[in-house]
Amino acid sequence: MRSRKSATMRTVDVARRAGCSVQQVRNLERDGVLPPATRTGTGYRVYDETHLRSALAYRALAAGAGPVEAKRIMRAAHAYPASDLLALLDAAHARLDTERRELGLAREAAATISGESIGDVRPSDVMSVSELAVALGVRPSALRHWDAEGLVVPRRASPGGARRYFPDDVRDARIVHQLRMAGHRVASLRALMPELRRTRRWDEVMTTLAARDASIDARSRALLDGAAALGALLPPVG
Repeated sequence: MRSRKSATMRTVDVARRAGCSVQQVRNLERDGVLPPATRTGTGYRVYDETHLRSALAYRALAAGAGPVEAKRIMRAAHAYPASDLLALLDAAHARLDTERRELGLAREAAATISGESIGDVRPSDVMSVSELAVALGVRPSALRHWDAEGLVVPRRASPGGARRYFPDDVRDARIVHQLRMAGHRVASLRALMPELRRTRRWDEVMTTLAARDASIDARSRALLDGAAALGALLPPVG
């Protein structure tokens, strides 16, 4: 870490400039996000520019990678270079990259699925749980969970019999799979899937995917801002 500057601040000063509460500043120090503050003879905390920069870096990192991961990164920053700081930052960027690529696949799949037509059903078109699980690349337990939640409800030869997925069921399963990868929660899909079955509201699906894209962009920018703030805390290279 770089040496601390001489200007000192009170807890309330750090809180005001970092955009958080006084208690949050104390909590961040307790959690190792801020380095330990010095104390006056009467026990009051004394902070400086390093504490403020640490708080600002944490806030940006939390927006980009989540508060738990942001705390890990900040604790590693205070132990730099004997830490895995750079590896943690790389991993955070990699997770966003994975989300972005999966979202692109979900968008492409939604566009393709929306244009599919369901024709006459042949016996060979009907799939079992295990066959559909392999085709989608998910576990059979995921399909059973979607059935229990009412997202993809296959037909059965008899009450309690084996699940049989007809082409329209397979299409629903593909939709759920792609939207789950894009970040849709089961609760929201419970409301969306019946509408898709009735009206094929693909505009809503694409709007949701676009919102997810914007969220990834915002988190990526926040992670970039957090890394820049960290750079001001670390010693120069060389």
